[in-house]
Amino acid sequence: MGPHSYDIVIVGGGTAGAFAAATAADEGLRTVILERKSREEAGDIACGDAIKGKQELPTVMDTDYVEAESFTNREIRRAIFENPVDSSELEVQFDKPGTVLDRRAFGTALLEEASRAGAEIHYDTVVRDVVQSDGKIQGVEAVRDGSRVTYDAAVTIDAAGALSILQDNADFSESTFDTNVDYTQFCSAYREIVEVPDEIEWSDALVFKPTEELGYLWYFPRSSSEINAGLGFQMNKPPVQLVDALKRDLNSRPEFDDAVVTSKLGAALPTRRPYDSAVAPGYVAAGDAAGHVNPTTGGGIVTAAKSAVWCTRQAISALEDGTVSEANLWEYNRKVMTNFGARFAAADLYNIAGGALSVEALSQIVAKIPGDNLVDVLGSGTSKMGLGTKAKLLFRTVGHWDTIFDLYRVQKKAAELREHYGEYPASPSGLEQWANRRDDILADVYEITGAEPKY
Repeated sequence: MGPHSYDIVIVGGGTAGAFAAATAADEGLRTVILERKSREEAGDIACGDAIKGKQELPTVMDTDYVEAESFTNREIRRAIFENPVDSSELEVQFDKPGTVLDRRAFGTALLEEASRAGAEIHYDTVVRDVVQSDGKIQGVEAVRDGSRVTYDAAVTIDAAGALSILQDNADFSESTFDTNVDYTQFCSAYREIVEVPDEIEWSDALVFKPTEELGYLWYFPRSSSEINAGLGFQMNKPPVQLVDALKRDLNSRPEFDDAVVTSKLGAALPTRRPYDSAVAPGYVAAGDAAGHVNPTTGGGIVTAAKSAVWCTRQAISALEDGTVSEANLWEYNRKVMTNFGARFAAADLYNIAGGALSVEALSQIVAKIPGDNLVDVLGSGTSKMGLGTKAKLLFRTVGHWDTIFDLYRVQKKAAELREHYGEYPASPSGLEQWANRRDDILADVYEITGAEPKY
């Protein structure tokens, strides 16, 4: 092999990139991560920093070490949803404690583990284009330390994050790779790390608050005195001045008096369904680059790690089989879609429905429903409620019955969609028929809600 020829080239040194590299290198494949940031800055990514409840990282690296280095608050036991209409709060207890982490320490530890497994990491390397011949991706063109470099690879893994430049430049016309991707399906986010002088009382909670333009503020405590505070908005809505909006809310909270901001970062993230297909000959996408993020919460750390491990293992299997064709990489798609992909696609329906309503209308409904009943409605429908409880809810929500009924109908469609994703095709030849049926379900949701088509 030449000095820049590899079995697997991974673009991006975030969660997906590091887990992909550790998986490949541990199997003895010559592997390189191309990371645009310097060694000192790599791993520092704009993120909410929270891992909720039962989610666990794949064990392809020493996760005990990663957690010891970066998990700063392992006692997240509840979520608090603030209602801006009447200043009420809805509290939800977690079945299992969640975690808030130091994202920079987390990213650094992941890259250390990828290197320890045997992967090379090329910092200060900006990927500019793909290398492609006869429809197959064969590597990438990059600039490293000011010099142009070609990286040849049997498989290229796109872990470059939201709105990846690789996907802009590749020709996917001979494959089923999902190109129905637009910036309006994404969210713009901004976060600050804030240190407060006195310990907060809610260090065991993730705090959420809806904002204008179908966005939300978050306050995630890394510790009792260090908070990840941020917000985002949907890019299909008029732009929000993120820095100013966060500053206003911070200034309205007494616990942030005399606080010090130690870090500021912004990013884009997908708030859409996972890509219908994230594979093409010689090429796979994982994490944010494939839409592997919960579209209602923006959570994607664990799913990025899982998708990276799954796509890398499938790539290794394809290499062993002698061809990295779309068909040989396809099982990765099926694994995603029948796992978290089904949940995320169903959650996307609520994003679509919410986009047709004002934040004020949604907040007014939430304000009139007791917390336990709201959790029941959102979790499993109203089937567990007694007749008396249902009557009380109807009385409290006078003026919003049509909206509540529409959301109930969307919930039914979400369940139908999850079931359909469980029938994701076993080969590329079945994708068109499967997608047509999925689009029929989506058309029903548009008719119910009056929302503008998202795809």
